[in-house]
Amino acid sequence: MNCRHCKTKLDQVFIDLGSMPPSNAYLTKDDLNKKETYYPLRVLVCTNCWLVQTEDFAQPDELFSADYAYFSSTSISWLRHAKEYCNYVINEFNLSSDSFVVEIASNDGYLLKNFVDAGVPCLGVEPTACTADAAEKLKIPVIREFFGEELAKKMVRKGDKADLIIGNNVFAHVPDIKDFAIGMSLLLKSDGIINLEFPHLLSLVELCQFDTIYHEHFSYLSLTAVNAVFNSAGLRVFDVEKLDTHGGSLRVYGCKQDAPYKSSQQYKAIIENELNEGYTTINKFESFQERVNCIRDECKKFLCDQKELDKISVGYGAAAKGNTLLNYAGVDQDLISFICDAAKSKQGKYMPGSHIPILHPDKIKDVRPDYIIILPWNLREEIMAELMYVREWGCKFVTFIPRLCVF
Repeated sequence: MNCRHCKTKLDQVFIDLGSMPPSNAYLTKDDLNKKETYYPLRVLVCTNCWLVQTEDFAQPDELFSADYAYFSSTSISWLRHAKEYCNYVINEFNLSSDSFVVEIASNDGYLLKNFVDAGVPCLGVEPTACTADAAEKLKIPVIREFFGEELAKKMVRKGDKADLIIGNNVFAHVPDIKDFAIGMSLLLKSDGIINLEFPHLLSLVELCQFDTIYHEHFSYLSLTAVNAVFNSAGLRVFDVEKLDTHGGSLRVYGCKQDAPYKSSQQYKAIIENELNEGYTTINKFESFQERVNCIRDECKKFLCDQKELDKISVGYGAAAKGNTLLNYAGVDQDLISFICDAAKSKQGKYMPGSHIPILHPDKIKDVRPDYIIILPWNLREEIMAELMYVREWGCKFVTFIPRLCVF
């Protein structure tokens, strides 16, 4: 395989998680009697541009189907994050009824509805039908296609040029990341701004967040790699914010190469830190597999120990990251009875691979478990606050990443 960005031959393995079904391929009851599709899940490192990327096996239309089950509006903290961001950029960039905002991977309209409420014209690009339907019910116009150079050309021919392009947690989901960047460059006005949010590779490595690796995430991004991709598309990054979301993310501010924006000290500091910490050397990635295996073994041992003690363990949050952890650790319904999730789109379905049933959160009150395994650990505080009533019978909360913690 060659690098998706610079075409350099790839032969350095970052992590090999074996074979798994796509992490968002939730199953119906009828699906349990059918053959499940598994793909190898290996991540490679490009030693030229330092883009960390999954090995090619699955196609994007297989991963982001019409019934794709992730709805951004399920998380209260994520809705708050989106609203705070929109309020900030509307004021900071003087966005008005004369402006035009495009969000790529607009999901269920969780973010763009804030621009609609503020009277700022906007457009969502969202290929998955069920989330696009939800956005349109909020009066948000949506183009139901994958974004890239060809779609950008069609949009520009119609007269669409964006003052602001937003992409939250989509850059990592793009199989042809250079094509995506070229599309943004075409769609952006000469003085326009790009805002992309994505989990930072440094957080993944330092905190061993291997469960954020799944087939739908084609890339794992350092600022160094994003810089290289932007530069090859006639763009540049001029500012960066560090965010707490998803266990440690970056929000980059990009523009055309000749736009009048100066590079910030924060941007320079993060680039220098990545260099100093060794993220442009292969040595930085060599111990990751061993660290991941320790977490896998610790997870399996804890759950087996509780079963032997006749303790009941259930899960909360049927997140994609949870599927990576459960499948790599070999955990099934024998060890975790069920997983609760507030998303109606997931309730009544089953986790891919492990086949653990996904139920309404009220089931916790009926079963009164001893342990609740929080799979989306990045939402731990929010989930624990919602479920604080379980303390009445001595139930405890558990997370496994970056290490086993019992709360």
